[in-house]
Amino acid sequence: MIDAAGLRVMRAISDEGSFTAAAASLGYSQPAISQMVRRLEERTGTVLVERLGRTVRLTEAGTVLARHAGPVLSALEAAEAEVAAIAGLRSGRVRLMAFPSSSSTLVPRALALVKERFPDVQVTFAEAEPPESLAALRAGQCDLAVAFAYEGDDLPRGEDDTEAFTIRDLLVDEVRLAVSAKHPLAKAGSARLSDLSAEPWIAGCPRCRGHLLTLAEREGFVPEVAFETEDYVAVLGLVAEGLGVALVPDLILRSAHNPGVVTMPIDPASRRTVQAVTTPDLQRVPAVQATLDALHEAARLTC
Repeated sequence: MIDAAGLRVMRAISDEGSFTAAAASLGYSQPAISQMVRRLEERTGTVLVERLGRTVRLTEAGTVLARHAGPVLSALEAAEAEVAAIAGLRSGRVRLMAFPSSSSTLVPRALALVKERFPDVQVTFAEAEPPESLAALRAGQCDLAVAFAYEGDDLPRGEDDTEAFTIRDLLVDEVRLAVSAKHPLAKAGSARLSDLSAEPWIAGCPRCRGHLLTLAEREGFVPEVAFETEDYVAVLGLVAEGLGVALVPDLILRSAHNPGVVTMPIDPASRRTVQAVTTPDLQRVPAVQATLDALHEAARLTC
């Protein structure tokens, strides 16, 4: 009902005392000021200006609008300044969620790039596996998620409502078999999962465990999952002690190492695609786009 232009006009009339002087102060014509006042009176349903010859006087309702114009217009100007800063990457906030095996390599490099290029942009970070991070993105609790999808698995594209997501592939991550250095297959160049059908297995997140079960089913066995942990340092520790074997993504092996563990490709090979996920609208936010670009560059440096 009341717009910023109308408030500016009411304040100018109050300050200047006439339509002509108000028009001059705002850079409008006098007829334009008269028209804006009439339109505002129609919207409010009451008389705002009392015309007294060549001068005008605000009515009680007009005085109320003029009085509120100052703080309202100041707040709008402050909002415009903040939005301009965000649009110009002089400010802004990005809430990032990423799965754990990306948080020791890919994510730190990306965050460092954003900080170096746009020091006034704040990126907050929390760890979460793809189901949780995508749910948070859908609920508006984060702006950008780093997720992954295994070959033959449409996730995260297959999640509910993911048609609203924008997905950018970052890198392809090979999944390797991890065995103890004392294991009979430790010196093999590669192995089939069926070669370890009788071994106890160590599984990670629900999606990773599901991938293990799918691969094992293709090889004709059901793995005995003896241990479950999403901490890959713990996974490697369990493997090193000969307590089980595991599938470990290549990405984690770039930062985690245990001398008691040997890793090798599996036959047939297994890979997953690491992806940055946001929404079409959020992708247009400069700080989110800058973080996406940094993730893409960090992935290129990681490969």
